[in-house]
Amino acid sequence: MSLPHAILTALLEKPSSGLELTRRFDRSIGYFWSSTHQQIYRELGRLEGAGFIRALPSAQPARGQKKEYEVLPAGRAELTAWVSTAEDPKPARDALLLRMRAAAVVGTHGLGSELRRHLALHQEQLAEYAGIEERHFPPEKDAEEDRLRHLVLRAGIDLERFWIEWLARAITQLGDGETPFEDCPEEGPTERENREKGA
Repeated sequence: MSLPHAILTALLEKPSSGLELTRRFDRSIGYFWSSTHQQIYRELGRLEGAGFIRALPSAQPARGQKKEYEVLPAGRAELTAWVSTAEDPKPARDALLLRMRAAAVVGTHGLGSELRRHLALHQEQLAEYAGIEERHFPPEKDAEEDRLRHLVLRAGIDLERFWIEWLARAITQLGDGETPFEDCPEEGPTERENREKGA
């Protein structure tokens, strides 16, 4: 995925100003494709120059007024072509895994506290995702676009659960006596209902 396609996706969902777009990234797309606000504004200019988006005309032009952007037919065609483009998975690059490999040769001093810190962060993120699922994906939301967005969220949920399980195992195998799963957030109602339906 690339930032231009992320922006086209967001603007097709809802025309937005640059400021609104950065806020929406922070709350949604940014969970799996993070970008700085400066990168987003810079890319908006490039997309406008390429004829993929345009600034909507304002009924009452005013100095300093925020420009609101919408996607043009060429931008939709670009996004449509990109969705069906083949792309191989990217190799994993994770500093924590590299740090553990380094600890195998220099020792594990201080590594346990870092693993516990990462565990707490993943637990917090899982709780946030579970809250989003409960608020935005009730069982009756079953349109195709809802299922696709829910699948993206479920990928995030499953990934956080993987890291929580893996970090707990790592802490245990490194000799830490804690039982980190006791602090894991409980399943939200939607997660629990879906699991019970599949049982």
